[in-house]
Amino acid sequence: MKWTKRLQLTSLTLLSVGLLTCAGWGTAASMAAAAAPATPTPSCSSGDHGILQKLQKKHTDGSSDPLTFAAVDFLNADTGRAAGNGFLIGTSDGGCHFQEIYQGQWSFQQIDYPDNVHGWALATVQGGQAKYLIRTTDGGSTWKRLGSGTVTFERIEFLDSTTGFGYNRASTYYTNNGGVSWSKITTPANTRGADFTSRNSGWAVVIVPGSGYQVMRTIDGGASWKRRMNAAYSDPQYARVYANASQVYTVLYGGSGMSQTSYSLYGSSNAGSSWTRVIAQETAGGGPAPGSGAAKVKTGPGSGSPGNMQLIGKTTAFMVGYQPAAQMVGTGMTKNNSQVWSNSKTVLGFEGVISFVDHNQGWLAVRDLNSSTLYFTKDGGANWSAKFSFEF
Repeated sequence: MKWTKRLQLTSLTLLSVGLLTCAGWGTAASMAAAAAPATPTPSCSSGDHGILQKLQKKHTDGSSDPLTFAAVDFLNADTGRAAGNGFLIGTSDGGCHFQEIYQGQWSFQQIDYPDNVHGWALATVQGGQAKYLIRTTDGGSTWKRLGSGTVTFERIEFLDSTTGFGYNRASTYYTNNGGVSWSKITTPANTRGADFTSRNSGWAVVIVPGSGYQVMRTIDGGASWKRRMNAAYSDPQYARVYANASQVYTVLYGGSGMSQTSYSLYGSSNAGSSWTRVIAQETAGGGPAPGSGAAKVKTGPGSGSPGNMQLIGKTTAFMVGYQPAAQMVGTGMTKNNSQVWSNSKTVLGFEGVISFVDHNQGWLAVRDLNSSTLYFTKDGGANWSAKFSFEF
């Protein structure tokens, strides 16, 4: 995946608001710095860091929804961005300080940065429902709409400054010119989720009505697909699949009801040759979890609906989960290819989205009744520290 590339690119690039991650200074500058007296390190800010004050006031006067985070994307533990309804902010010192990058018409639903300059987003114009694909080439200060119309993408992922994929539940699209044009990749009939790690290598989850789910793989760009797993379920509807080299996870959704969701999480460390049933969460409102056999745990993070996942390296995976009725958001993780899965303690909130950058460090954006908060962890989600918060 793109995480290794991101870590290599970040140290030398410039955040659009002028935040620089320094790789080093010239010899003369180094000598001058050595001769100059040391200056105290500025203390970290807290709360909303004193930014977007006018926009916050506008969104809390009753005429608009409060400012809330909907998307987060970090290149490493220090440098990244978070965005929501009409704003994009960033940090280059691990959340000690944040700066405003963008304020305007775009309400961000997802942001994706393969490096610190080029970025893409799925966004709506505030107050509207139509979704657009937009791009930045200056870190996020300015955005340009790609194409003349709306898009059906539910998710985007760019591997570098030109190559990327767009996904909806049934279809997958590919671009090699930064999103200017797209070609459709052939996926199996009844696909309900897909993920590609290159133009040729990809995964898809297929529903078989009345039977269950099938996980399929292609290594020739969709020309042919091979079944890698079956999971029985009487009423299959929707699934997600995540891949990083030979590490693959799929979330198979069961039923939902009474603010509860049933689902199973399966993981493979060998490109689908064998699978582990990691989570099998049955609920009174959602019924049984898809599939069969023993699972490592019977409840997922937050004991609620599954959110997005992040796969790191060859062995580590993280997932966020949330239970709106109980206002709980939590994360779960494994560092040994699902041999052990652990769920963290929760934070207050309705839903969340994660961006992990290595085996321990990651970011979590959450909304609750009174605030929208950006958290950081350095121990794999065992503990979370609030770094930025909009109070309603």
